Amino acid sequence: MEQQIQKHARVDVADVLRGLAVMGIILLHSIEHFNFYSFPDEAGRSAWLAFTDRTVWDGLFFLFGGKAYAVFALLFGFSYFIQYDNQRLRGRDFRLRFCWRLVLLFFIGNLNASFFTAEVLVLYSLVGFILPLVCRLRDRWIFVLACVLLVQPLPLYYVVRAALDSTFMTPALPTGSLWAATFQAQSHGTFLETLCVNLWEGQLASLAWAWDNGRVFQTAALFLFGYLIGRRELFREDNLKFWNKVLCGSLVAFFPLYGLGNMLPDFVENASVRIPLLLVVSSLYKFAFMLLLVSAVLNAYYRTDLQKCLNYLIPYGRMSLTNYIMQSVIGSMLFYNWGFGLHDKLGITASVLVGALIFVLQLAFCRWWLHRYGHGPMEYLWKRATWLK
Repeated sequence: MEQQIQKHARVDVADVLRGLAVMGIILLHSIEHFNFYSFPDEAGRSAWLAFTDRTVWDGLFFLFGGKAYAVFALLFGFSYFIQYDNQRLRGRDFRLRFCWRLVLLFFIGNLNASFFTAEVLVLYSLVGFILPLVCRLRDRWIFVLACVLLVQPLPLYYVVRAALDSTFMTPALPTGSLWAATFQAQSHGTFLETLCVNLWEGQLASLAWAWDNGRVFQTAALFLFGYLIGRRELFREDNLKFWNKVLCGSLVAFFPLYGLGNMLPDFVENASVRIPLLLVVSSLYKFAFMLLLVSAVLNAYYRTDLQKCLNYLIPYGRMSLTNYIMQSVIGSMLFYNWGFGLHDKLGITASVLVGALIFVLQLAFCRWWLHRYGHGPMEYLWKRATWLK
């Protein structure tokens, strides 16, 4: 039974989805210059290049913005179920071991944060404790809790409070000086100066941004949904009808929510109502679009000849942690002052080509590495440290 779970086809699909998510992340990070947001002077830029820059930026953010990370978080919860269930079949309780695994992830995340200020692993290591706390609840209660978290209860409270009290101001964590410090280090700092600023000011700013923008609640919800996907074996081919319903439902939900999100700034004048309400709506339409992407990939994988092409992403997905950290190191070196300082030399179109090249090289490396070894470098170290071997 244990061997069947380890070799189940749904794991391959999960790796394909994980690979696509990390690919989307590297493309987005590349055009953002890895959270640097410093670009070449637009004076003298051709109309054609201005068009391609705008098309690439808007297209990638529409397709992957807030969705690639959502898939990544969904699969984090799914992976927890696989690990938890494998140990259950051996008669072991994995919950305390997973808590130790989260502690390790916190340090891995800080390693990544020393290069890149907007990484998510530290956030995952903190929010991830919700999984061992609720994993023995019934499906219905986990689903209800996930839905409550998904609709952003704190911003909803702000909306109601501001609607009832005209003097209420939506609170936000002060991060201006923190972001200014990271920008200064990225622009002029040495490697050690950038590392120190990223690990303190950068991490504080990143976590504060995650709180103010609803990523904490959304991430917890996605962890729980991913756990339920694993428990219900929804990535199996014989559950494809479920994903067809999800595809239809997400299509019906996305367009009204997306339209509402675009209309809100023109119709809601009170910023204390508009800002948290827009956060709730955007969180929901990004979740709907993420479900659309996941269900479309599952249909393509199981029902079309694209499965052969998608299988090429499996090694990339299996080494997602290695690839994610490697991207941060490469991107920091390419765009920050301590490295090649290309932030003011490469525009958006050129940057997305750089991101695509990084993806191709990483994919080739993953296929070469896994042909010789069973795990990626970071995955292997994390696993060994998890079990203290």
